[in-house]
Order: sequence, then structure tokens, then C-alpha cells
Amino acid sequence: MKNFLLSFVFICFISSLYAQGNMKTRKWRSTELDSLTKAQTLFEEENFVMALPIFEALHNSHPKELYLKYVYGICGLYRSDMHEKSLQMLSEVYEKNKKAADIEYDLARANHFNYKFDEAILLTEKYLKGKKLTEAQRKAGEQLINYCNNAKMLVAAPVDAKIENIGDIVNTVASEYVPVISSDENVMIFTYRGDQSKGGLQNGLNQPDPMGIYYEDVFITHKENGTWVAPSSIGENINTNEHDAAIALSNDGQKLFVFNDNGSNGGDIYLSKLEGASWSDVTRLEGDVNTIAWEGSCALSADEKTLYFSSERVGGFGGKDIYVSQKMNDGSWGPAKNLGDKINTPLDDDAPFIHPDGKKLIYSSKGLNSMGGYDIFSTEYNKADSSWSTPKNIGYPINTPDDDIYFVLSADGKRGYYASGKSGGYGLQDIYLVDMPEGDAPVLAMVKGTITADKKPVKSEIIIEITDQNTVYNTIASNEQSGAYLVNLPAGHNYKITYKYGIFPAQVKEVDTRNITAYLEKIIDINFEIVNDSVRKADSLLAFNKSVDTTATSVVVPQKIDIGNSTKEGLEFKVQIAAYNLPKNYNYNHLKGLGAVEKLLLDDGITRFTIGGSFKTLNEADAHKVKVRAAGQTDAFVTAIYNGKRVYLEDLEKLGLIPPQPK
Repeated sequence: MKNFLLSFVFICFISSLYAQGNMKTRKWRSTELDSLTKAQTLFEEENFVMALPIFEALHNSHPKELYLKYVYGICGLYRSDMHEKSLQMLSEVYEKNKKAADIEYDLARANHFNYKFDEAILLTEKYLKGKKLTEAQRKAGEQLINYCNNAKMLVAAPVDAKIENIGDIVNTVASEYVPVISSDENVMIFTYRGDQSKGGLQNGLNQPDPMGIYYEDVFITHKENGTWVAPSSIGENINTNEHDAAIALSNDGQKLFVFNDNGSNGGDIYLSKLEGASWSDVTRLEGDVNTIAWEGSCALSADEKTLYFSSERVGGFGGKDIYVSQKMNDGSWGPAKNLGDKINTPLDDDAPFIHPDGKKLIYSSKGLNSMGGYDIFSTEYNKADSSWSTPKNIGYPINTPDDDIYFVLSADGKRGYYASGKSGGYGLQDIYLVDMPEGDAPVLAMVKGTITADKKPVKSEIIIEITDQNTVYNTIASNEQSGAYLVNLPAGHNYKITYKYGIFPAQVKEVDTRNITAYLEKIIDINFEIVNDSVRKADSLLAFNKSVDTTATSVVVPQKIDIGNSTKEGLEFKVQIAAYNLPKNYNYNHLKGLGAVEKLLLDDGITRFTIGGSFKTLNEADAHKVKVRAAGQTDAFVTAIYNGKRVYLEDLEKLGLIPPQPK
């Protein structure tokens, strides 16, 4: 609506007040005239936030010019920390000239933002009596009245929520917004726009311009001893001279979704992964998520198999709608499904967040019973009939007459994070912490810990299975630098967690959530031990060694497993005779005549000694292993290497390199 009005409001206002040249600019300095021209151009282009400081400076120099008060007041409506000033400016204009173009509507908006709802309703009703309004203008006026009536009811029954600024370590005089958090609240990533933005002040062509704007960048902070540390740029793999915005983070904090608009795609969703301490280059999501239309916000489920996202694609209920897509076997995202008219409205619906419990969906909507612009709503998923409950406004003072959007909730449901430009902050927009009111607490188990080998952090494969359903819930990995991992397990199931690393035997833990009734946090640390400098378990092809009795005086030749003489390009077998965390001078004189002894250092940092070279088939390697054991190396075994990496028997089966083996 406002976009339609402001295409001609400047001309209308000049015509109604200043057709006779009432603006006294003859004695203005040339620099002031240049500033006025620039600000008017920005105003006509609807770039009100950029025009605001220019009009403000001109108004301060020429406080009696009514036109400057008008445009200053209009621009201030788009900065939530300037709403009080907007009301003052527009009230002064209305007092002097009640025929100024659309002044009742703009003054009504200013009253609405300042919680003067009855005044806003009266002004809007007067505005709607105009005979020359378009249908779009009438709808905008009627919607403003709806917002005011909703706001009156919500403000009259505030929720018991405490809202506090998270402080000047994170927040600055610039803009910090769209906070996303890891489930344990130890990592926060957000969008920043200020003097630390890559490229500095730029014009629309991404060229340095002292009169330009700062572009969006992604920043990151984490907690040390319960306190957020000073944020920093997330890195040039993600931040460019274009707009780069954080929009979602996986539960474990290792998958970051960002928004990027290259000028031709309408705006798409991209993914970056944490690899050790660095974030990977972003890759565009494949499948039915991104289209030629705008897609700009998303949320990933705890099992990482479901993506909720907002899109302006054709076929929705109006404006932005929220959709859902399931992950396919090839890693792409399957057909997008609109969440329906219980969630989506004829107005914009955006910024979904799915709680780790898999039930609570939080999002922002301009429809429903919003008290103004975007309000935050929540809805619950009923698995029994695959339905969503009627969305509920989470209430005032969390929601305000201005836009309230991009709200995330902690795993225990006690704290929320969002950004606001409310007065009293440190800058244009700040990040706030909300102590949530008492309500239906989520029920789930957060399992986290650190994976080490010989007390050093390692990247471990972690497979989570739902044993009562015989399905894989998720497969994740610990961070290779910190060893940290995290997974959220919804209530109602028994889970088996299998930890794998290198040549060590897998470790298995069980977590039963079938009878839990509240949020539960469980720490499971895993250490793959190295004993006496040798690997405790060194056989990646366990089935070939479990029948060998190494305590017997004679060697028992293992029964052959029917793998045959299968070969595969890139696959080789070796006979391993020792493995050390720190390389040593290994004595292998007793194995003379059985081939050359080689040192093999793989990506897990452990040095292996193998004998006899490489074998193309498992049977050939096994036959050589028998000879090595007969020579006195009774713990020798066969290991498989595929494209330079050590693999397990079950991995060979999964890769289709050997036939499935009997259990």
C-alpha cells in the first residue's frame, strides 16, 4: 500500500503546499541544496532509511520548513527508534495543513507506532472517507484499523515475559539482527550492517561511495564462561561485497543457511558447513526450494530431514508463504508443499523456526491477529492427523506495533532471541533476550559431548537410530577441531547412538526418551583409547579375525567368507602387522621373506606397518595374512583401503564394493 502511495506523494505534497515556491531555499548553501536533491531522490525511490539522516540534518538547520518536517516524519516511520520523533513532526504538519497528501494516514501510522491506538483509528476513519482513494488505499486503511483493534486487546493482557538487551559486547551503534543460535546457546550467528561491513560504504553498483550504504555481513560470537565474546566476521567464504545475511543454523551449530541475491535469482538460500574452525564456501540448495522467485528464510528440523522455508512463488495464498520440503536420498530437497491457509494468510508470512522437539513452529505473519506489521506466532504439529494447531500470537510485550520477526527459541523453551530497533538500545537494531512466560515446556533430550582419540579431539561419524522403529534418525559428525557434537532427540523413542572413528571399535550408547516428561540434557563424552602406543583394536575387517584364537599354540586358519575374488578400481587390501600413534622403530626380523614392510600414514594421524604390498582381492590378502601369522605375527590382519582412505567391511558393503555379508 505504502509503495503505491509514495510513487506520487512527493509531487502531491509539493503541489498542495509549495506550488508557489514556499520553500525558502534561496539562501541555502550549495552543499545543502545538493543534499536536498539527493534526499528527495532517495525518498522518491522509497529508500527512506537512507534519506532520513539527510532530511534530519536539513531540518536541524532549517527547523521552520514544513516540508522538511513532513519528509523527516515519513522517513522516521521506517526506523523504530524514530517513531516518537515522527509523531512530533507529522503532528506539526497536520496542525498547519490538514490537506497535505495522505497526512491522516501517515499520522495515524505514527500514532499506532506510539501506542495511541484510538487516535490512530479516528484519523484512519477520517482518511477512509476520502472519495478519491483507490482500492489498495482503502485496504491499507482498513488493515491499519484491524492492527489497532488487535493491539488494544493484546496490550490489555500482556504476557509475563522479561525482555532485555544482550549488551554492548554484541550490540553496537550499527544494526545487528536475525540472530540464530545453536541448541545449547553457545554459538550465535547474526546479520550485521555497519562500519565493519566488508566493502565499507557502497553505492548500488558495489562501488565505494561516502554517501552510500553499508551492506549486510554475517558475524559470529560464542560464549565463554556464560558470557558472549566480541563478535567477528564469519569469514570471506561467506561475506562478500554483496548483501550476505544469516537466516538459520542447524541444532549443532555446524550448518549455516544464508540468503544471497545476485540480482537475477530473486534471492536464494545457500548453505555453508563448519569444517574445523572454518566455514566452507556457500552452495545453493538443490531441489525444489529455490526458484526464480524470492526465497529468503528457512529452518532445519532436528533430524535434518525437513526444511521449512518462506517463498514468494506463484500459487500461494498471497505475498510470502511458508512451505515445507523433505530431504531426498541424493541430498537435494523434494517437492515443496504449502503449509496451508491455517498457517499462511493473504498477507506476508515469513521467518519460520522449527523447535528441536519437532512440534512447535514459530513464524512471523502480517495477517491473523497481528498488532502491526509482522507479529510472532506459534503453532503445534499433531502427528496423529498431520495437522497444525491454530496459530497463537505470542503476545505483548514481545510483539509490538512495529515488525517483530526472526524469533528463535532455546531447546528448553525458556529463552527466545530476536532483534528490535526499540528506543533505549545501542544502535539502529539490537539483539534482545526474552525470558519466556510459563507455558507448555518442550519435552526432548539434548545429547552432546566431545569425541577424542587418545584425549585429542577428532572427527567421528555418529549414527543415531530409532531402535523401536528400526530407522536411522540422523547421521552427523563431531567437529574435527573441537571434537564437539550435539543432537536433539524428541521424546517417545529409544535411540541407539553409534560412534565410529578410524580403526577403533565402534562405541554404542543408548538414550531412552520413551518415559521422559520434561527437557533433559545428557552429556556423553567418547574417547577412543590408544593403549601402550598400539591401537586397542586394529582390524577394520573384523569378521576375518574373530575366528582366530591368538592364545593358542597353533594358528587356526579362519574360515573364508564368501567374498570371492571381487575387485574394484581404487580398492586395495593390505596385511597390517602394527599401528602406532607415534611412529617407532618396529622390529620385523621374524617376518623376513614375506615381503617388504611399509609405513602407512592415513588421515587419522596413526602410522601403520604393513607387509607384502597391496592385493587386489580380499582372498589374496587373507592368504598372505595366514602366512604372516604362521611366522609368529599372530595379531596380523587384513585392512582395506579405498581411494587412499581406510574403510570398514560394512563400508565396503554400503559402497557396493563387495556383496552383503551374512550377519
